[in-house]
Amino acid sequence: MRRYFARKLLVYALTFVVAVTVNWMIPRFMPGDPVAAMVARARVSQPEAAEAMRTYYNNLFGFDEPLWQQYLHFWGALLQGDFGISIWVFPTPVGDVLLDALPYTLALMIPSVLLSWFVGNWIGALSARRKVLDNTVLPAGYLLTAMPYMWIAVILAWALGAKAGWFPLSGGYSLDIQPGWNADFVLDALHHWVLPFLSLFLVALGGWAIGMRNMIIYELESDYSSYLAALGAPQRLIRRYAFRNAVLPQVTGLALQLGVLVAGALVTEIVFAYPGLGSLILASIQNQDFFLLQGAFLFIVIGVLIANFLIDIVYVVVDPRTRTGMAGGTS
Repeated sequence: MRRYFARKLLVYALTFVVAVTVNWMIPRFMPGDPVAAMVARARVSQPEAAEAMRTYYNNLFGFDEPLWQQYLHFWGALLQGDFGISIWVFPTPVGDVLLDALPYTLALMIPSVLLSWFVGNWIGALSARRKVLDNTVLPAGYLLTAMPYMWIAVILAWALGAKAGWFPLSGGYSLDIQPGWNADFVLDALHHWVLPFLSLFLVALGGWAIGMRNMIIYELESDYSSYLAALGAPQRLIRRYAFRNAVLPQVTGLALQLGVLVAGALVTEIVFAYPGLGSLILASIQNQDFFLLQGAFLFIVIGVLIANFLIDIVYVVVDPRTRTGMAGGTS
């Protein structure tokens, strides 16, 4: 088992290095000059003062160094937990900007991913055994999973926000409430959280329900199920074996879908102007903030890698074949 997890950790470490390197390169391929934009925003009329500001900012951000030196300094700072200074909200450290936005993204992602997985698999397992449920859940599941995140977000905002007036259309909280750990802010934040959560939850729910429904039907029609039925095994026992075998590909699918779900959360945040990492990424692109963009992508990469590693551990727990293979490898 130690060898298995050591090999996994090595793969994840290499993936982290490659992903962070690509993450460092992407902002530098963007057109435009962030320092020139900062000088323009300062509206300095004297050319000498503008040139002095340009020199100061280039030296401060390290843009006057060769790219290879910038890359080495980036890794040196990153290993010390320094993400740099934000160009957009200069001179606020990038780490502070990200920590303000991260709770909103986590509050959206974790419930929507876990609830959609559990509820979708439960509905899919039921619909595989009940014809009436199958005839209603299957078309609804195809419709939901085929809809892009932004479409269902716009539909929910129009129906439940603009027309019904039940939920606010945008933002993470009302502007007349000061953020803090008090009941008024928590209730107001939950009120703003409902529509972004529903848009992520519903799209993911359809895919999990269809996947589990198809896997249960496949398992119930397989040879071992027919053999158990011929031996007189109760249907409840056969369904239990079918569910245990059908849930394994769903666990693998959860690991593969995490990146897609993160991208969906970013788009949803932009649609609802939700103050999470998605809104920060949009603002950093619009303001050519290299360091904020790197920091936001870095948090996403770390989150996806940690989630995949946790799913690897869960897979070992729920799949006896994996444990048997690991035991055979160590003997």
